[in-house]
Amino acid sequence: MSVIALVLNILWLALGGAVAALGWFVAAFFMAISIIGLPWARAAFDNGVYTLWPFGTRTIDRDLLYRGDIGTGPLGFLGNIIWFVLAGWWLALGHLVAAFFLGITIIGLPFAWAHVKLAGFALWPIGRTLASSDFRRRRAYY
Repeated sequence: MSVIALVLNILWLALGGAVAALGWFVAAFFMAISIIGLPWARAAFDNGVYTLWPFGTRTIDRDLLYRGDIGTGPLGFLGNIIWFVLAGWWLALGHLVAAFFLGITIIGLPFAWAHVKLAGFALWPIGRTLASSDFRRRRAYY
């Protein structure tokens, strides 16, 4: 991770990222202890991790890492449809509204971009995972 990404992550945490991530972790906890929300608990936890540390991190399809994962097949697609209808669209809309207001200032532009990335992940999280920003570059050498 670059020094700039580290500084941006620290500023992100200090200016509200830690509180937002805590909200995702609490949601993941309650999803995990309920029977109905259990299939979406991992998606909520991954959203919390991504919200905690968005700079220097990107989302990738899990089938790049794990073949035959249940979240990358038809059940994952169905889970994403349910997620989208019940939570994904308004969570993504919240991130986009925050990105709009942060994007008004030059200082807020990196944080606005982080909210746009978070909106995409909050919209359709199942079957995706987090990786370092240079994941594809490092993987190309193997």
